[in-house]
Amino acid sequence: MSTQQQNPGMEKVKELIESIRIGMLTTQNEQGHLVSRPMAVMNIDAQGNLWFLTKKDSAKTDEIQQDYHVNVAFSHPDKASYVSVAGTATEIHDRAKIEELWSPMAKPWFPDGKEDPSLLALKVHTATAEYWDSTSSRMVRLFEMARAAITGDTYKEGENELVENR
Repeated sequence: MSTQQQNPGMEKVKELIESIRIGMLTTQNEQGHLVSRPMAVMNIDAQGNLWFLTKKDSAKTDEIQQDYHVNVAFSHPDKASYVSVAGTATEIHDRAKIEELWSPMAKPWFPDGKEDPSLLALKVHTATAEYWDSTSSRMVRLFEMARAAITGDTYKEGENELVENR
């Protein structure tokens, strides 16, 4: 998943997402309710697009056809690392792209393999991404929370940045 990012904020986003790998893709259903489901990121390209594999006939693809605005949230509580990606989703019906994205990790979800005619690539173009990341150990984080609670100071967890993808 190497990229040649120009935006240092997007490099950090990419690094965090690659360490987490599973995100909750949120779409909006016909009733206007937000619906989330876990998805494995297969690639993050040089433009900051997230790439997934999915089936053509699924609730998420139906919902994306109605409203292509999505969010993908990533969480690694043990490391206090979180990322929220807002963007737009596009179905890509390109066998070469599916071949490029395919990994043995995908086989349990797609038992018919990369030749499955109902398989497609889902591209999420990142418009903005916000991340929260603590480089401190869990013990240091707990100590800092206790310190903030005792002194009345605000707890400062670590890095937080809203990144615009240009």
